[in-house]
Amino acid sequence: MTTTQLATSPPLPPRWAVYAAHAAALVTLPSGVWRLLLAAGFTAGYTEAGYEAMGFTGWGAIYVVGLTAGGELLALLTLGLVRPWGEVLPQWVPLVGERRPNPRAVTVTASLGAVALTLILTQFAFWWAFPHPDMTPLGSTVAGILYLPLVAWGPLLAAVALNHHRRHRTAGL
Repeated sequence: MTTTQLATSPPLPPRWAVYAAHAAALVTLPSGVWRLLLAAGFTAGYTEAGYEAMGFTGWGAIYVVGLTAGGELLALLTLGLVRPWGEVLPQWVPLVGERRPNPRAVTVTASLGAVALTLILTQFAFWWAFPHPDMTPLGSTVAGILYLPLVAWGPLLAAVALNHHRRHRTAGL
């Protein structure tokens, strides 16, 4: 007697995981808008001398725009942990379209990303503890407020990655 194992789908993510994934995708927006203003030529809280010293013109502007776009794209990938396009990749994805990614590889990658983000971005929780001589006092406060949501990105990604792991382990995938 031969048995055939059908590919099972993992259970749907709980509502909190969907909200956490969306929050992870949104926490990068405030600082991203601020960086885009810098690239567009606004001093955005820097003194004139500080703005010039930071080099936000020319290649510096391209770097800042690239950093912002890359961060937003990485943040949006969190949604793949709770959306159908993360379970089976869309057809338009080169080489791997219409394939199911390895859940363990997805979980490990997301978890490593969560650890890295937490280690890198936690410093923004302490923004006010360090002087910023190239910024005006108001500019420093506004920048600190705009960067503060980034502190939550790593923990949010970790929670969603853990939920992704548990759902796929339950489904036997």
